Amino acid sequence: MIKIADKSLVDLEFPVVREQISELCVTGIGKEKALKIKPYPSYKKTFFGLHQTNEYLSSKTQEQPIPNHGFDNIQNELKMLNIEDTILEVSGFRRIALLSETVNTQIKYFEKFREIYPTLHETCSRVEYTTEITEKIGEVIDRFGELKDDASPLLQSLRRSINLVKGKINSSFNTALTSYHNYGYLDEIRESVVENVRVLAVKAMHRRKVKGGILGNSKTGSIVYIQPESTFQYTRELNNLEYEEKEEIKRILKELTSFIRPYRELLADYQELLSDIDVIAAKSKYAEKINGLLPKITSEKEIQLKEAYHPLLFLTNQKQGKKTYPQSIELSHDNRIIVISGPNAGGKSITLKTVGLLQIMLQSGILIPVHEYSRMCFFDKVLTDIGDNQSIENHLSTYSYRLKNMNYFLRKCDDRTLFLIDEFGTGSDPELGGALAETFLEVFYEKESFGILTTHYANLKKLANELPEMSNANMLFDSQSLEPLFKLRVGEAGSSFTFEVAQKNGIPYSLINRSKKKVERGKIRFDRSIAKLQKERSKLQKTTDSLKDKEIKAAKQKDKLEETNSRIQQKLESYQEMYDSNQRLIYIGQKINDISEKYFQNKKKKELIGEFLKLVEIENSKRKKQSAKQRKAEKAKEQKLQKEVEKKVEVIRKKKKEEKKKEQEAEKREAAKPKAKLNIGDRVRLQDSKSVGTLDNIEKGKAIVNYGMFTTSVSLDQLELVQAMKKDKK
Repeated sequence: MIKIADKSLVDLEFPVVREQISELCVTGIGKEKALKIKPYPSYKKTFFGLHQTNEYLSSKTQEQPIPNHGFDNIQNELKMLNIEDTILEVSGFRRIALLSETVNTQIKYFEKFREIYPTLHETCSRVEYTTEITEKIGEVIDRFGELKDDASPLLQSLRRSINLVKGKINSSFNTALTSYHNYGYLDEIRESVVENVRVLAVKAMHRRKVKGGILGNSKTGSIVYIQPESTFQYTRELNNLEYEEKEEIKRILKELTSFIRPYRELLADYQELLSDIDVIAAKSKYAEKINGLLPKITSEKEIQLKEAYHPLLFLTNQKQGKKTYPQSIELSHDNRIIVISGPNAGGKSITLKTVGLLQIMLQSGILIPVHEYSRMCFFDKVLTDIGDNQSIENHLSTYSYRLKNMNYFLRKCDDRTLFLIDEFGTGSDPELGGALAETFLEVFYEKESFGILTTHYANLKKLANELPEMSNANMLFDSQSLEPLFKLRVGEAGSSFTFEVAQKNGIPYSLINRSKKKVERGKIRFDRSIAKLQKERSKLQKTTDSLKDKEIKAAKQKDKLEETNSRIQQKLESYQEMYDSNQRLIYIGQKINDISEKYFQNKKKKELIGEFLKLVEIENSKRKKQSAKQRKAEKAKEQKLQKEVEKKVEVIRKKKKEEKKKEQEAEKREAAKPKAKLNIGDRVRLQDSKSVGTLDNIEKGKAIVNYGMFTTSVSLDQLELVQAMKKDKK
């Protein structure tokens, strides 16, 4: 049973991820569900959830996309259906019909493509497919959400009568309007509408001359609004018909509600299904935004993250146009716990949070931004202690709170636990707090838990170095500028660079020296040794990067040469075909010339014809029998080949000419460029090289360059200046 505490979710900023996914949902219920996403309670459900998201994401590459899953909330309609003798409104039936139709579309789609989407097919197949709801509602309500005239024979009859009466009302009103207008009884506006009834605008002085009911008058009293008597009679008939229509509509909707009522549980399942699909679709959209994918899930306890990004940091930096540095980290049975050390602002906490957040996301069915060769497993518990957690309400200091948290860790940790602790042991006396932290770490180790922690304590670094299934790690820094490189290096502890960072930030050297004297000599030497190792590691890393760059360049050059070789091979084959064809034509020409020479000498026509026919027969025996169309195509092919060869030869000739011109111009520019004078002590490097050394000696055009571990003698002309020797200020 997986049970990850809410505190861990908050510490790792998982609620922010939920909010970002919620914004990508298209339905209100889906948005609410997305805000409640949490790790699944079992491994089986976690696998299922991950494959749901992964399959939905893969639909982006399919020819037929997944149909729209949007729907209107029918929560109010479901409540009404639970109450006997209630009647749903027409708009409610319209929402129910659209919901049922959308679910049916989803079920049919995933049934058709069940081999491509097995998990989503299983998700949809859990609800019943039925067209009874949509068909029954369709008999009564049209696609515009209006009650059909033929919903019942009585309704159809009533509406016909209503239309007839309305026609009579208009006809009688128009007759009265014309008549009284001719008598001059009406005002200039002639007519108006009062309480949705057409009335005559009669001048007040003529009101007694117009038969009908008075429905009002103008503000000045100069106009009286009268409904003609003939129209009034038809209006009463219309009111009676409209009342009967309302009663019939009420009866029809009540009957339809009674039909739908037994389906209320199915409709609730429909709404649940579509809201689940909405969350799955939002997860897939989020995966697109963060370049998320499904890594290899293993049954063995291991975390092997390659090029992993913190999703929140990635999205923030993307908006600001900044670069995000990926991290690679591994935890396995042979290396269960990693102790990360080094100066602050180097990325220790981000690395810690990246591992934790990606683990939580994965166990919540969300794809994560890692390299496709990454490997992950599931943990029953993820315990975190990150940040300053002072509790004012409980009058707890940071250290007291962290001790209570450690007590909880000690009780809950086992071999299926991942713990993440930032700044382990801080908040108390360094030596005493460090000793207690060391004991806690030993207990976590004995319980075979997996974990990552960050610290500045030397005793924890020593412990990580001594225990076989625990290791040190540090965030790399540039040895010269002390700027963070945001790369994790596993295998050695990191120096805090306390004094170096202080010196870089302008603290006087005399104060730094006094501080060094206050610290135990052994600690300074230990920290200095670590710092030295890190600097050496930094140098080696630069050399490795340089070699990798050269390897990449060599691979590109190899591919280019292979491509050139392939093109040359094709050209040679084309030339060979052309050469063979020309040789055959030359041979035939020589034969014909010999025959004609012979005929010129003896004038024997019969012999001439015989020799010529013999030559033709020999040549025809070499040919394949072809139709006129085939011969024409073969000839066209030969001509096309000839043109292509000529075109390619011309392109190569032009390209070589341009390259030669560029080389000559580059040589001229290089020759015109003034060359810096080199002196002993300057930092130099060979042309087209990245390795930098110190110029130790110059003699007869030769230079001795010191690279630290070795020296070499090269021509002075082959060197270029990197940094001139600094002159001492007097």
